[in-house]
Amino acid sequence: MLDKLGAVGLAGVAVLLGGIGLVAWKAPTVAVGIALVVGGLGLVVYGLVSSLLGAFGIGMGGGMGGGGMGGGGMP
Repeated sequence: MLDKLGAVGLAGVAVLLGGIGLVAWKAPTVAVGIALVVGGLGLVVYGLVSSLLGAFGIGMGGGMGGGGMGGGGMP
């Protein structure tokens, strides 16, 4: 996953974690709330992107794990 983010994505993750860490240093309860909001926002964005790509017929493998070669799909 980290190789798909690129340098800017990794810097963004570092800034995000640093900001939550700074808040946690002063107010741990607020930091937990911020972390939950950021995590929920990430899930919403993932759902929107996968739905949008599915509408265009591109799809994202049908779940958070990706497709894979496991078989068991539709014939």
